[in-house]
Amino acid sequence: MRVGVVGGGLAGALLAWRLREASDRLRVEVLAGARATVDASAVSGGLVRGFEPDPAASAVAADSLAELRADARLREWSGYREIGSLYLTPSGADPAESVRTVAERLPGSAVLVNATRLRRGFGFRGLREDAVGVVERHAGYLSPARLRDRALDWAAANEVEVARTSVIAVRDGPAVRTSDGAERRYDAVVVAAGAWTPPLVEHGGTLRTKQIQYGVYRIALPDMGAFVDDDTGLYGRPWSEGTFLLGLGGDRWDVAPEAVEPDQALAGRVLDVVRRRFGVTARDPVPERVVASFDCYRSPAGLRLLPVDGRPGVFTFTGGSGGAAKTAVAASRAAASELLNTL
Repeated sequence: MRVGVVGGGLAGALLAWRLREASDRLRVEVLAGARATVDASAVSGGLVRGFEPDPAASAVAADSLAELRADARLREWSGYREIGSLYLTPSGADPAESVRTVAERLPGSAVLVNATRLRRGFGFRGLREDAVGVVERHAGYLSPARLRDRALDWAAANEVEVARTSVIAVRDGPAVRTSDGAERRYDAVVVAAGAWTPPLVEHGGTLRTKQIQYGVYRIALPDMGAFVDDDTGLYGRPWSEGTFLLGLGGDRWDVAPEAVEPDQALAGRVLDVVRRRFGVTARDPVPERVVASFDCYRSPAGLRLLPVDGRPGVFTFTGGSGGAAKTAVAASRAAASELLNTL
């Protein structure tokens, strides 16, 4: 049985690793592309935690984090650093079910904190009186690029072909046509190409690309580890001594990879939000670096294996919507199991 995985980012690499570990009756090939353009795996801030406002999303994120913490190999592959996290929930949300979901998988990790604790313990300003935050002890960040590379190295050393060739078309059969003009035929093709997925397969218009961006700023947030402020869209984590990685959600949709460039206005708005939220001013108004890339978004968001309607044997495994680092470990395990059940 032959499986072709289109895409050598975090999702494709972990899926190939899972498939090869699960079955020695498969011949797995990863068509990883030439990496001419920096992808989301290479630039992601890598925040990982268990809590999400949606309990179903929380289950996948917490499962991923629990496996990551329990597996020394995954911790080494990913460069995981446990620094804790804070999630300021959106107005009107009830986080109780998601917190219970996290507690089942990461006992003792998550606690609820009120507006007073958010002000005194984390330095927030301008909070609504009913503000609620979720603090997680077992959370932090990893390097998606490092995890991707280690998984591909392991796959290549265990009889998985990792080809640095680009796919230009996915055909029925299933088969793919590559940039060198060759056609490769498989029993199943999984397109895990992130933002490159929509041009390769139609998926009912549910997949879109969006620019993602963060900056590294010389700013002090001494009481803060990894955090997300869902009221303002601000997120971040410590980067190095005296600097912080900070970002806001952007609005550049359906962007082509070659058209991605830093949005300097967005980079400036980050500092405006930080001043309003924490009363802190950056030591330099110009960030040390601004990183812009793109990702594949789906509504509802979530990295999962989905069949492509009307195309037997063709699947997608994408749609992490900027947050695949949190869920890829568990999602790849589920995707491999589902795929093996179809073959």
